[in-house]
Amino acid sequence: MSHQVKKNLGVTLHKDGVEFRVWAPFARNVKLLCPYLGVFDGSNIHDMLNEQDGYWSVLIKDAEPGQNYKFQIDTGNELLNRNDPRGRVLTASDNGVSVIAPHDFDWGDDIFIPTPPEQQVIYELHIGTFSRRDPATQGTFYDAIDKLDYLRDLGITMVELMPVTSMTFSNGWGYNVADLFSIENSYGGRHGLMEFVKAAHARGIGVIVDVVYNHFLSSDLWRFDGWYERDRGGIYFYNDERGDTPWGSRPDYGRAEVRQFLADNVVMWFNEFRVDGIRLDSTAYMRNTEGHNNDPAHDIGDAWTLMQEITDVAHKIQPGAIVIAEDTSGNDFITKHHNDGGCGFDAQWELTFPHAIRTALAFSAPTDITQAIEHIYNGNPFERIIFSDSHDTAANGAKRINEEITPHHPGSLLARQQLLVANAITLTTPGIPMLLQGQEFMQEGAFNDWQELTWDNLARYAGIVEAHKHLIQLRRNTYGDTAGLLGASVAVIHQDTTNHVIAYHRWHNGGAGDDVIVVINFSAQALLDYRLTFPCDGSWSVRFNSSWRGYADEFPEVECSQPIIDEHTTTSLNLAPYVVLILSRTQ
Repeated sequence: MSHQVKKNLGVTLHKDGVEFRVWAPFARNVKLLCPYLGVFDGSNIHDMLNEQDGYWSVLIKDAEPGQNYKFQIDTGNELLNRNDPRGRVLTASDNGVSVIAPHDFDWGDDIFIPTPPEQQVIYELHIGTFSRRDPATQGTFYDAIDKLDYLRDLGITMVELMPVTSMTFSNGWGYNVADLFSIENSYGGRHGLMEFVKAAHARGIGVIVDVVYNHFLSSDLWRFDGWYERDRGGIYFYNDERGDTPWGSRPDYGRAEVRQFLADNVVMWFNEFRVDGIRLDSTAYMRNTEGHNNDPAHDIGDAWTLMQEITDVAHKIQPGAIVIAEDTSGNDFITKHHNDGGCGFDAQWELTFPHAIRTALAFSAPTDITQAIEHIYNGNPFERIIFSDSHDTAANGAKRINEEITPHHPGSLLARQQLLVANAITLTTPGIPMLLQGQEFMQEGAFNDWQELTWDNLARYAGIVEAHKHLIQLRRNTYGDTAGLLGASVAVIHQDTTNHVIAYHRWHNGGAGDDVIVVINFSAQALLDYRLTFPCDGSWSVRFNSSWRGYADEFPEVECSQPIIDEHTTTSLNLAPYVVLILSRTQ
């Protein structure tokens, strides 16, 4: 079989018609079904040219955008009607058909440069549940656009969309991908996503999309042209044990045409939708048959080189793009440069981070979080995405962190106190911080694909939302007095296992407006006149006090004076229960 790969697969619009091309190397014959009225009744069938290298093509002069089409593949034993694997639109995810998509969209004056990594604050968002005009239907891109002003005012600089490609069942988390190239119609389809990206950019917010390359569930890709081995999936899949994953069949990363299929999908996101980043789902299950197992005996070498190609392609198209791996194995080589044998991802999800936070909150054990605060990949703290909750940690048998703290009372005093501790750690630790949708207003329960966010909580927990705004402002050094939170340096300077207190120092260049100290009391006891040694002298100002009654009337705020540290660099602070204090050096 030839490994020649063609670039113009799928549909290409020309002045003199529409060209269709499909890869079906084991087909005896292929026809295009392109009915004008969308009814596949045997009319308007066009023979496709066998290009003798596994590809079939035809140019239809009177075809036009909006027209439905399918490929009819003759295997010699049966006729298979297949959707276009690269089709940009499906009429529906459930038993829909491919549609010729227009290539035009009015981007207006859209020119967007994402904020640099040290300034990024990500918001993980599921389109179906984020916002709904009608509570009985799924949310859409247009519903989400209505909330972009809110996200901008919160201080978010990037939104990460859980997968928005066509799903197997037209609803779900999005990881049950039915088609890599078409956008879920129930969300608003191709045009809706373009409108969302354009609207986000207009508000200074970048867009990251989750993509799923570790498994396919599409029935059309399965034995696409009739060929398969060992009772497996055919030309798009490994036809041995490498094809097995917990969620579906693994693509054949060693086959040139499949590699090009995935690389072209990356190109689509950046060129056609102008996204600012992609996050690859479960790269551990791409590169290893046992997932998080780093044992070379289970490695899939073709996946490693493919991921290198994907990061390379993304950065060539958009040098400022962020390409994220959900690897969760703590492997430095995921974000190491290609020249050093790495995959070249810009960052990877740090799954140990939220678990360390939950352990520290549950057991008042701040020492458990020290390693999470100080961990680093390849000398660069911004090679990791850190969070206290995500769609994974808030589901799969677990619940959102505030629901776990006080089950059935997710808005309790304790839940509010500890959520602020969790997210203050996230927003003051080196790395790129991420919030899960609704976290900032105490969304209850576990993450699921049917429960809309409780937007009434914006008013009910307005103070907690305000606290998150303040934390993000400090994280981004909005007022020029917390530059250390943008820096790469961190040192845990105090651990008190008796009183359950921890403190850490953040800095960039050091000095006034730069040095930052974060002090956390994990215990239920107020600690008055608590002695603490700072790493340098000078005057310090409290920039954030999570027990402030402006955040909640019930908070047990205690007065905390602005310390002046003498040459002995020791001061005393009043610490409320479950409190975070953020101080910065003024001189």
